[in-house]
Amino acid sequence: MKAMVYHEYGAPDDVLGLQDIDKPVVHDEGVLVRVEAAAVDPGSWHYLIGTPYIVRTTAGLFKPRRKILGRAVAGRVEAVGNDVTEFEPGDEVFGEIIGGAFAEYVSVSEDVLALKPTNLTFEQAAAVPLGAITALQGLRDKGQIQPDHKVLINGASGGVGTFAVQIAKSDGADVTGVCSTRNVDMVLSIGADHVIDYTQEDFTQGGQRYDLILDLVGSRSMSDLRRALTPKGTLVLSSGPPSPVIRRLITALVVSPFVSQKMVPLAEKPTKKDLVVLKELIEAGKVTPVIDRRYELSEVPQALRYLGEGHAQGKVVITVEQNTN
Repeated sequence: MKAMVYHEYGAPDDVLGLQDIDKPVVHDEGVLVRVEAAAVDPGSWHYLIGTPYIVRTTAGLFKPRRKILGRAVAGRVEAVGNDVTEFEPGDEVFGEIIGGAFAEYVSVSEDVLALKPTNLTFEQAAAVPLGAITALQGLRDKGQIQPDHKVLINGASGGVGTFAVQIAKSDGADVTGVCSTRNVDMVLSIGADHVIDYTQEDFTQGGQRYDLILDLVGSRSMSDLRRALTPKGTLVLSSGPPSPVIRRLITALVVSPFVSQKMVPLAEKPTKKDLVVLKELIEAGKVTPVIDRRYELSEVPQALRYLGEGHAQGKVVITVEQNTN
């Protein structure tokens, strides 16, 4: 099979290459998936370049342990192991895997997959894991969102933010999205009640206070964000440049015990249960993936480079055409 492989850390065009490698072996509890589409995620970018260096504690100290990137996948079940009971060949599935999605086939445990939403294409389905699960867990688990909440999504036009706006609306909240000028119309189109163009207005300086802020940018100080919260509001912290994020998380841990506002970090934890929850929301028409750009498997370096620039509107996906040679 063909796969986009790398053996050392570096820039996409320098270290990534499309290679012919052996098709994965299916174990007793495994599922062999013929990949139809995959999504590009910020984690894969950091695992590619090897920075910040903390990622090397799991990725490999001097060179990458796993040679194929890609964590969000959608495709068709090609074969199943002897102990697999939930899937059978031909099933259309999606899920979040440890790595290996930038290839024609991937072998994974059945526990990381769910049946694909029937109303999505493979490209759309591949865009759901990671981003949508992060949004769901940030709002539901960390933010304890309620129908009467005023919710602000800082970074509403990105791969997590576009899902967060829609999920918050499905929960009955009054939703404000923060984005740049070029993304205002898109954020309104996916259901935001209000949109703040950060190039024209500073949401931390206005008079509005929010019950829940999901910060997906990481560029504002804790004091600025807290000023936009209600006295008992919740601030959920996710993403942003590594050093500021670490400082903000430390600040949150130190300050939280002494104030009525809640400040909680968000680290996405993939679960099959949440994939099913999202499948139901999508099939009910409450959530639809927003896709910015599509690339072919041979164009993974360009896709990663584009994502690394930090201006993607929604998700960036990879379409995997099967090699017929």
